Amino acid sequence: MLAVQYVSGGYSGEHVIKDVSFEVEKGELFGILGPNGSGKTTLLKMISGILPIQLGEILIGGRRLSKYNTKQLAQMIAVLSQQSSESFSYSVKETISLGRYAHQKGWFQTWSKEDEDIVQRVMDQTGVSSMQTKNIQELSGGEKQRVFLAQALAQEPKILLLDEPTNHLDLSYQKELLDLLKQWTREKGLTVISIFHDLNLAGLYCDRLLLLEKGTINIHHVPNEVLREEKIRDVYHTEIQNHPHPKVAAPQMCLLPEGIIEGLPFIVDESMLAVSKEFIMLRTPAPLRTMSSGVIGSGTGWHQTFVNRHVDKTYNCSDHRFEMASFLKANGFEPSETVGMMTAVFLEDLVYQKVEENDFSLFVVVTAGVGNAVDASKSDLHSFEAVPGTINTWIFVNGELTEEAFIQSIMTATEAKVKAIHDLNVIDTITGTIATGTSTDSILIAATQTGRSLEYAGTITPLGKLICKAVYQCTTKAIQKSHKRKKT
Repeated sequence: MLAVQYVSGGYSGEHVIKDVSFEVEKGELFGILGPNGSGKTTLLKMISGILPIQLGEILIGGRRLSKYNTKQLAQMIAVLSQQSSESFSYSVKETISLGRYAHQKGWFQTWSKEDEDIVQRVMDQTGVSSMQTKNIQELSGGEKQRVFLAQALAQEPKILLLDEPTNHLDLSYQKELLDLLKQWTREKGLTVISIFHDLNLAGLYCDRLLLLEKGTINIHHVPNEVLREEKIRDVYHTEIQNHPHPKVAAPQMCLLPEGIIEGLPFIVDESMLAVSKEFIMLRTPAPLRTMSSGVIGSGTGWHQTFVNRHVDKTYNCSDHRFEMASFLKANGFEPSETVGMMTAVFLEDLVYQKVEENDFSLFVVVTAGVGNAVDASKSDLHSFEAVPGTINTWIFVNGELTEEAFIQSIMTATEAKVKAIHDLNVIDTITGTIATGTSTDSILIAATQTGRSLEYAGTITPLGKLICKAVYQCTTKAIQKSHKRKKT
């Protein structure tokens, strides 16, 4: 649909854009990225015909841009600039109707039913129908942006050029606008070329991205290749980290601010632990990076409070997450900042231990009982029953973990727990074989993300060795305490 071939150009003979080449296919949503001054808007103006090309060629539908007259070009390309302006006090509908000019014919151009239908449809699609009689001068910046988008869509172009289309729009309208554009590319074959300052929106919606740096192409590829940490860090000169979107296969970038974390470094240890008959609680001076299977705070996140709550073995609730959140609030804990677990084990039987290496340490807390012990290899012989957690393991790392180390920590801790259960000859009462855990075990890995960087946590790594030692010893002692209680 669009081919840019070795194009250079800019203002007053200066080449802002230098030797740029790329192609955009029909039905693509194509994003242009780059820091301020990289030439994004200049490139868009050259594609639209507003700025002349000094070197190279631009082809639209296989035909040179220079071969189109003004009206022909308006039937092919519509432009929504970053700061649209209006010279006259038109109504919203009148402003949008100007988009139909390129399709009207003859000396005495008349307004047709088709024109009316198209204008009404794009007003509905952009959410401006209710304000169609309003004077455009009365609208907010966000409302005006939607009106000018409707005007561009009313033009029924083959290519839509957008310069930061979400500028002035709140979150809901940003999403609605980009959802609409994505829908038009798929259903109508509209080709959308848009400048983005928001890297996350570009990564979420664009099929391909072009990253400009000082007027030249740094990279032109799919979002996962363009939005790489080292690439964005080098071009934008800022600290940034890439994380996958939680619901969509799209890269997302997180800024890494400096100077926000206040206070001195701290070590998580037993001085932060409090135990009552109702719950075990550990609270840290600042949030820790976490990965857990808690009832509250599951998955990954940042949490400052950790609660292991005792419930009766007969505990049964249709919405245990809501009930647990209510419990936390009632006891002065903020659920959004808390990892919360449940256990039927008596909390005074907990076992904790701090273990140290030369320049990092762990603090491990375990509550354990084996009343619902299960042999994982024969789990199909068990019927499913939601019961309170039995072996709950907390591992606090006074160090900085990679994503890989978080996952390996869980694997290593599980291996150590299984070995403790094996050595204590814990039996699955349904199968009569040695158990590997209980049916509702939970685990937490939390790291201060300060101090020594710990890249791996496999069983023979420095971190893995400490996890193995502490989890094995704590799990063994906790199960022994549980057995002793049952005998007395």
